[in-house]
Amino acid sequence: MNGAESLVRTLVAGGVDVCFANPGTSEMHFVAALDRVEGMRCVLGLFEGVVTGAADGYFRMKGSPASTLLHLGPGLANGLANLHNAKKASSGVVNIVGQHATYHIEYNAPLTSDIEGLARPMSSWVRTSPDAKSVARDGAAAIAAARGAPPQIATLILPADTAWNEADGVAQVPAEPQRQSYSPGAVDHAARVLRGGEQTLLLITGSAVTEKGLALAAQIAGKTGCKVMGPLASPRMARGRGRFSIERVPYVIEQAQAALQGFRHIVLVEANDPVAFFAYPNKPSLLKPEGCEVHRMTESGENSVAALEALASALGAKPADVKPQATVELVKPTGALNHMSIAQAIALAVPDNAILVDESITTGRGFFPLTAGAAQHDWIQNLGGSIGYSTPVATGAAVACPDRKVICMVGDGSAMYTLQSLWTQAREGLNVLTIVFANRIYQILRGEFDGVGAGEPGQRAQDMLKIDRPTLDWVALAKGMGVPGRAVTTADELNKALAEGIAEQGPRLIEVRM
Repeated sequence: MNGAESLVRTLVAGGVDVCFANPGTSEMHFVAALDRVEGMRCVLGLFEGVVTGAADGYFRMKGSPASTLLHLGPGLANGLANLHNAKKASSGVVNIVGQHATYHIEYNAPLTSDIEGLARPMSSWVRTSPDAKSVARDGAAAIAAARGAPPQIATLILPADTAWNEADGVAQVPAEPQRQSYSPGAVDHAARVLRGGEQTLLLITGSAVTEKGLALAAQIAGKTGCKVMGPLASPRMARGRGRFSIERVPYVIEQAQAALQGFRHIVLVEANDPVAFFAYPNKPSLLKPEGCEVHRMTESGENSVAALEALASALGAKPADVKPQATVELVKPTGALNHMSIAQAIALAVPDNAILVDESITTGRGFFPLTAGAAQHDWIQNLGGSIGYSTPVATGAAVACPDRKVICMVGDGSAMYTLQSLWTQAREGLNVLTIVFANRIYQILRGEFDGVGAGEPGQRAQDMLKIDRPTLDWVALAKGMGVPGRAVTTADELNKALAEGIAEQGPRLIEVRM
């Protein structure tokens, strides 16, 4: 058994049985080992950003890490943007990155680079295997790090000779650590704050926005009168009819300040102090009102559901305390396409137990309130802000949950970053419906141009913000990737396309021409 085979066998034995891959020469012994070892599903991506984003989406839905296979430093570098998003979402990923043979590195061949230096900013655990007999043990340590509390990005660098030389065998992965509990003192302090009678915000994310966490938050809000909100983005949120629906802290600074105005206390449950996404001239970075005190109840990786149970118990909050929510009325839209009619059409079309991946940015900011009335679903968002996350994340989510419909909502500019995801979806027969909002402009950047006070954009600035010369044909692009597509220009056409796309199996694409 060589080092590569010992690593593949260790991964499979450790419960890492999916590998999203874009290999090169240095990884060929790992690829060969896949032929000899049963139990590893290997999913090819045509760009490393697809590979790393898919691993993120897989973890968000499965709760256990997948592996990636990347080619040397440049391959890792191509995947770093979506590893950034995965790190912000506390997703566990095991990266396997090839390296030149140990004796070849000194010759500074064209692909030689500082792989550890590239890996560290996006990885919490980094190691280069020094020899073949260390590979399995290092792989086991990478798995343990990836599924830790909180989960981490773990990057194992595999020199080619450590892959082809003789190894000792399979290494046992250390026992999975129990999820960290919570601080009873922090819960008691939060209870005192909530009993104090001053306006308080319970800001929740992570495990607190699962169905059970939200139900507990609803009881606490009903008992104490506190407001419950989520940050702008959460890794995965339970939503839909019958579930406690919460608002998000808005993206636009003035809107966020208005939403947070009046709060004297903010209790953080895995969330961070609300801050602006960017810095703007003469605008604040911190969004909370002056004099507002912030209290942390749980950190990422702690058991927030158990903490909320303890908080509800301390406050005497019960299911009977839950206040009725306003009913969200859904009406089938007709006529022109606009933000409201698109939101109505999507909310009506969402099937039971769907997974919605949201990178619609400007178009989709209005989707959230209406989809509270949709069928029950999970909503996935981008915590890291790096563009091109949604189509890879949708791909990984579909691999993790083949029995669920995945709906990916993305702007045309964002979708161009990782459109190779469509090819992987077609190859694997993944049940993903991609909705591309084609407004022919980086609309988010047009708004940011105004937001930073850069003046009125001239022709050269406009050319940096528009993507209309030439116009992208998403139906043709999808066809080229093996995915059937259709374009719509009215709400009636969108209703029909959504119904058909959700009923059909395998990947489909709808281009919403706005």
